[in-house]
Amino acid sequence: MAVKAAALFSGGLDSTLAIISMLRQGVEVTAISFQNHFGCDITDRSSCSKDPYAASEKFGFDVKLCHLADKFIEIVKHPKFGHGKNMNPCIDCRILMLKEAKVFLEMTGGDFLITGEVIGQRPMSQRRECFPLIDKEAGVAGMVVRPLSAKLLPPSRAELSGLIDRERLHAFNGRTRRPQIELAREFGLTDFPNPAGGCLLTDPIYAYRLKELFSHVPEPPVRDINLLKIGRHFRLSETCKAVVGRDEVENNAIDAHAAEGDITMAVEDVGSPVTIVTGAADTNALNAAASLTARYADSKYENSVTVSAYKIAGGGARVPLAQMTVAPCNSNLLNALRIEGKGRRAGKNTGENTRKNARQDSL
Repeated sequence: MAVKAAALFSGGLDSTLAIISMLRQGVEVTAISFQNHFGCDITDRSSCSKDPYAASEKFGFDVKLCHLADKFIEIVKHPKFGHGKNMNPCIDCRILMLKEAKVFLEMTGGDFLITGEVIGQRPMSQRRECFPLIDKEAGVAGMVVRPLSAKLLPPSRAELSGLIDRERLHAFNGRTRRPQIELAREFGLTDFPNPAGGCLLTDPIYAYRLKELFSHVPEPPVRDINLLKIGRHFRLSETCKAVVGRDEVENNAIDAHAAEGDITMAVEDVGSPVTIVTGAADTNALNAAASLTARYADSKYENSVTVSAYKIAGGGARVPLAQMTVAPCNSNLLNALRIEGKGRRAGKNTGENTRKNARQDSL
């Protein structure tokens, strides 16, 4: 009977190498790619958005997608083992994924779990002393094989029972990726992403926005969470906020996210951002949103600008609401309304900041 395993799979180098290591021992591997609302999108080039099927087709393993949905949002808000530097609940995240992978393993009659973790590579969840805690909390003690660092860890059940050969596993340690790159060459793995952050929860600007959202809307709709990834964000009142697009791509994304009851704004006939106002907006809030829209339109140097406002009706129809003539927002008001961490100015793309400033926990 074939030995079967389920692997936590990000599409990154480490998780791919861990899987290939097991394939080379004759293990039948099914990879599970976990999705959540705080990852990057498929246009990014970090490992969290790497096409999970390219390596699977080349090396011969199946990939299943699993969305963690509301379970993950809850651990972001209330992690048992705390957050990292920003809003990343890395230990709780790992526990949740292992729990879900265990369910899949039991359903499919698998023998053990695989992860691409490397001792010392990540400061919060990939410390030697964390592995037993994580495995115990997830109910998978003894069931997890970490092929890249296995020789530095106590043997798993699969190793003790002879299902896999411990001598063919590895002893990688620390943040250097040189051993992984050498192993990739040995395996013929040539297409893998650079080491880069993919979890937006590690990005300080995104994390600040998320905290701010939770402070005003404890149970935000997924749409509001998705909007955090794009645009300039402004708190207009305790009950509403505005998101202002930076370019055509973001304008289109804002339009796509607009839901019944929202208000969108733009300056007609000139280059203009699309602004979305969410929540309960009074006259002052709408005036502020219009002024912000004017500030970022090509007509921003004029003394007064006419901004078109639309109410989103059922089915996404835009119903004309008002023509608002306002002065472009001054810098003092803009800075007072803007949602961003102290001393930080959001870049064009929050995902870019993440990739530059954070490193993803390898699966």
